[in-house]
Amino acid sequence: MPELDLSVSSADLTRAICDIPSVSDDETTLADAIFGAVSALPHLEVFRDGDTIVARTRLGRAQRVVIAGHIDTVPVNANLPVREIVEDGDTLLWGRGTVDMKAGVAVQLKLAGELVDPRVDITWMWYDHEEVAAELNGLTRLAATRPDLFDGDFAILGEPSNGAVEGGCNGNLRVLVRTRGVRAHSARAWIGENAIHGAAAILQRLAEHTPADVEVEGLVYREGLNAVRISGGVAGNVIPDLCEVEVNYRFAPSRSTDEAVAIVTRFFEGFEVEVVDLAGGARPGLDAPLAREFVAAVGAEPRPKYGWTDVARFSALGVPAVNYGPGDPSLAHHDEERVPVAQIEAVERGLRAWLSAP
Repeated sequence: MPELDLSVSSADLTRAICDIPSVSDDETTLADAIFGAVSALPHLEVFRDGDTIVARTRLGRAQRVVIAGHIDTVPVNANLPVREIVEDGDTLLWGRGTVDMKAGVAVQLKLAGELVDPRVDITWMWYDHEEVAAELNGLTRLAATRPDLFDGDFAILGEPSNGAVEGGCNGNLRVLVRTRGVRAHSARAWIGENAIHGAAAILQRLAEHTPADVEVEGLVYREGLNAVRISGGVAGNVIPDLCEVEVNYRFAPSRSTDEAVAIVTRFFEGFEVEVVDLAGGARPGLDAPLAREFVAAVGAEPRPKYGWTDVARFSALGVPAVNYGPGDPSLAHHDEERVPVAQIEAVERGLRAWLSAP
């Protein structure tokens, strides 16, 4: 089993955990390594639920902060092992997971090892299956088995944010929009009705749609409504009787999940619509006292988070949460994923300074 040395630099630790492949559904090897490393730390109480690892201090502080990061990645595409590159004079780590989000996890692991006397009690969470459907997420399982572990006054997700503080997150809805037709031999197409041709109206509506910008508590969230997959067809000589267009709606956190479903259903009026995945967003929560202190301490101007992250889970539990981690979000899932070493170090300094302040 690979072993992790938490005494090395956060950049070296990033390289080490990235080089342990952990595509969703194959996180056990990395989870084993994390569990082994943090179980050796006497100042932490450690729990394991599947491939989710939780470690917490029990110092009796007046406040508790939850700091979390997922350990899985999207599939590798010839972008491991990690290598060091130089761009415009800056040293970067290139490879799958460097941005989303093992650099953030590396910072968390290093600080978990070092911070034996923080100003607040800390619950560290490293969890599996974030990159897949919400019901598979390790935090979904943990919330059912150990909801007490989510108790806190503030939460930080180490998702890539370019070292800035990103408040809240958009919600995420996926639907299947269907057209139906009548099968026939393609040599006698006039006898049937082509369901794939019928989907043209769905795509036309999407192509003509202008996404909304929605202001929520001073941050402007950009929405998105896009076709992400299309399927249909029976054989090369058969007129298809079914076509499905999968559509993804990223909605502002001011909208409820019911409202998001209603918006999409109205948008595709006249078509059959089935919801296949739904996760609510999270309002910024930057008015919470600990959130204000954190933003001031790290000196970062708050921005909106356009993608969905697990801050939404904490928000739903009444725990204000933000995203704060190294890496450019636009490079998440990109085959050229890469993160500046200086940004990893800056995030580590920011978290350490805030958690260690008197």
